[in-house]
Amino acid sequence: MNTILIVDDEKNTREGLRLSLEDEFDVYISSNVKGAKDVLESESIDVLVTDLRLGAEDGMELIELSLKMAQPPISIMMTAYGSVDTAVEAMKRGAYHFVTKPLNIDQLEILIKRALKSRSLKEENTQLKKQVQKKFTISNILGQSPAMQPVFEAIEQVANSKATVLIDGENGTGKELVAKAIHNLSGRPKSKLITVHCAALSPQLLESELFGHEKGAFTGATEKRIGRFEQADGGTLFLDEIGEIDSSTQVKLLRVLGERTIERVGGNKTIKIDVRLVAATNKNIPELVSKGEFREDLYYRLNVVKITLPPLRKRSEDIPLLANAFLKEFAEENNKPLKDLSADAMRTLIAHQWPGNVRELRTAIEHGVVMSNGAKITLRHLPAAVSGEDPIVLDNFLKSNEKDSEKFNLASMESKLIANALTHTNENRTEAAKLLGISRRTLQRKLKESC
Repeated sequence: MNTILIVDDEKNTREGLRLSLEDEFDVYISSNVKGAKDVLESESIDVLVTDLRLGAEDGMELIELSLKMAQPPISIMMTAYGSVDTAVEAMKRGAYHFVTKPLNIDQLEILIKRALKSRSLKEENTQLKKQVQKKFTISNILGQSPAMQPVFEAIEQVANSKATVLIDGENGTGKELVAKAIHNLSGRPKSKLITVHCAALSPQLLESELFGHEKGAFTGATEKRIGRFEQADGGTLFLDEIGEIDSSTQVKLLRVLGERTIERVGGNKTIKIDVRLVAATNKNIPELVSKGEFREDLYYRLNVVKITLPPLRKRSEDIPLLANAFLKEFAEENNKPLKDLSADAMRTLIAHQWPGNVRELRTAIEHGVVMSNGAKITLRHLPAAVSGEDPIVLDNFLKSNEKDSEKFNLASMESKLIANALTHTNENRTEAAKLLGISRRTLQRKLKESC
């Protein structure tokens, strides 16, 4: 049941409203600001109905006081001095609406119910937006496999904190997508996600990129430059491939994490920053620490929360989901009709080891979309490294000095394809059968027939 606080210095008005409303609401009453304040602080009040004049006190002050609470009530002003100016002022200072005396109880009750419904809808919309935002953010990282569930859970758990996050995983596993998801769910401004690819910069350039520099700090520094830490102030800085940074930059980064301050290259001014740091690496940092190539104290500062992304070969259940998403993306991008993968093509994708992980799969699907003119994307439309079919080898076979009777003999061609498949899979007959789009039993039978 919703709660209402009635504040009026006239006893008859207070008691009359309580009697009229208590069948549908939990009603509290007060004759002054102090008593109303005590109720507001001790009880969860949904609607505040207060008179404009409370003896020598001002009801508008009570409304302003209520608005500063963690969960402010809906405020309705009562006044015997009904005027447009009074109404406008009340609305400006936070009142939902106002009513004039003498009161129409039915009208007031309708107004209260309308206010409660309006707030309920507003809260539902806010919650829905949060849920949609959360779903959208996480769904950018496609995956339903058991291996991905700890990743999603960690993202949701850590996003709203200020903790530094270290994301590790092989190249192409989607580390930057995780960083974006953490930032988008953090509540920090969307535009305040700054990314630095550490491996792409020399030590001197990286230092200047991160911390900025003053004019004349080094040859070529013709003007002052704001670094990425300052650009990310109030947001998130994502350092990709952090295992590549040099020892000097490691020292400065350690200071930033400890003191939350920076100094530009060539400057002596200490600048305070509020930056959430997310780092990523495809290297084994503990191993680098043991070799003396990475500072142990910096590693502990970075590794507050660690999120490990599994390689695609350990989450093969997600390949159909990923493949279908990429099919749609590249069909739209290339203005081509949406096509399905053939059964043998999908089996091959699932069986492939994917050394380049999701990035390699994405490229393979793009290749298939571009190269296919038929109703489906088949095995021959996929890259040779994935399909196991090398068009150059086939072309050489057709141009060889073998007799035409052998060149175009189906049995001979089949034997060569089987041999290539076995070579490609290191004599694994199960995997070879998948590549060929046949059962293992059929493969065994064909091998016996060729003997």
